[in-house]
Parts: sequence; structure tokens; C-alpha cells
Amino acid sequence: MKLILAALSPTRSRAKSDAAGQLATDYLARAARYSPCEALHLDSEAALLTWLDRQSARTAPMLILLDSRGKQMTSEEFAAQVGRLRDGGTQTLVLAIGPADGWSAVARARAGMTLSLGAITMPHELARAVLAEQIYRALTILAGHPYHSGH
Repeated sequence: MKLILAALSPTRSRAKSDAAGQLATDYLARAARYSPCEALHLDSEAALLTWLDRQSARTAPMLILLDSRGKQMTSEEFAAQVGRLRDGGTQTLVLAIGPADGWSAVARARAGMTLSLGAITMPHELARAVLAEQIYRALTILAGHPYHSGH
């Protein structure tokens, strides 16, 4: 299963180099040892939905939206969800962060689920780094690697 971490942000806000962005890149590179992973940067929700429509595979991509009102999971629960999707035949899993003003009803209807990283508010760049680390952690849990070690 291919995992895609999609971040919605205007081009002007992506121009700067940031430590959180580098951290996200590093964790996705680590995660790619276990499953194909990539980052996707888009300007808008409409661009994300158009991109999803253009994907061709045996199965449609599974979309998970990051949202403060979404389901909160432990790392183990998140890993189990990723494993169920993988084992159930999902070919592409898209985890999407943004836009700043929240997801539209159209995007929410399109998503298979919404996921929350917690009740706190954080910058999208930091959320991207946290999510990339959780993707890596989930894949190591599924592989039985000691990185997680239950804490």
C-alpha cells in the first residue's frame, strides 16, 4: 500500500525551508523502507479532490482527513487501522492536512474517516511532522520493529 501525506498550503507559504518540514521528510523516508510513502503539496482542497479523481488504480484512494473534530487514536490503534486498510486491499492511503479554515462538507463526504492528532491546536507544518512520525511508527508496529516498544 502506498501512503501519501498531503498538505494543503498556498505556494507562498511553502517557499520557506523549515525544520518541521525537514523532520516530516526524514520520517517519510524512514517509513518508505516499509511501504512506499511520499509527500504531496497542493494549493487548495479543490486541487486535492481533483488529484484524487485523477488517480487510476484497481481501487480508489482511501482519504483520511486530519481534523480537530476527528477520531483520536493511540499509535497502536492507528497502526491497526493502517494494517486493516492494507490487508483489506487499499492500494493508496491519503492522509490530508489543511486547509486552515477547515474541510468543506464535500471533502468530509469524500473521506473514509477524519482523524485528530489531539485537542490542541498546532501549526500545519508541525502537524505534518507529527503525522509523518506516526506513519513511520505505525509501519514499524506492523512490522514488529522495536522502534515503538510500547510507549
